[in-house]
Amino acid sequence: MKKIISLSFMFVLTGSLIMAQSKAKEKVSFAVLGGVNYQNQTGKDFNGNKLSSTGISGFHAGVNAQIEIVPEFYFQPGLLFSTKGSEITESGITGKYRLSYIELPLNLVYKSQLGSGFVMIGFGPYAAYGINGKATYDTDLGSVKSVVEFKNEVATGDPLTTTYFKALDIGGNLFAGYEMAGGVFLQLNTQFGMVNILPDDNRIIESKAALKNIGFGLSLGYRF
Repeated sequence: MKKIISLSFMFVLTGSLIMAQSKAKEKVSFAVLGGVNYQNQTGKDFNGNKLSSTGISGFHAGVNAQIEIVPEFYFQPGLLFSTKGSEITESGITGKYRLSYIELPLNLVYKSQLGSGFVMIGFGPYAAYGINGKATYDTDLGSVKSVVEFKNEVATGDPLTTTYFKALDIGGNLFAGYEMAGGVFLQLNTQFGMVNILPDDNRIIESKAALKNIGFGLSLGYRF
């Protein structure tokens, strides 16, 4: 009798563990995604005047996890490689900046069934870290390429031929999209930087320069 009770207990425990694991898997999913960006930068020059800038195209690619909080609401952390930048014209010189970031978005997502799939709306903060960059300056005499270096403060002795940015970018995300029953999804993203990505420049007295990343993108992904 004791053996029967013990075996029954083991079966119940094993079954409970299997069901718990299955439910846990149902509450967490993963996705791969990628797409195109149209990025720009807004800000002021050294004198505090508004910069004249235009956007440039780029791309993003990465992964995310989706963790159910309560039905229809999810926490969605991710890890992306993303390009940002702009074209800025000052005093007849056009600077084109292309910056590459590793980005960590932390979004809250609402998903509601629509047809056979789900409509998605999400928002949240992001933190990005610059890992590479290129700068080109176009003048009437030709083009000049510049090395990009990420640092928080520019010293008086730092070379004038280098272009400087802060590595850390922090801002907000907002997106909306549709996920089909098979897991394929399409979403439109917008992003707005909240911090100045220009370092303190000790070569310039009382500089009022500031620059922030903004942009939007279109993502195609697959959730499994």
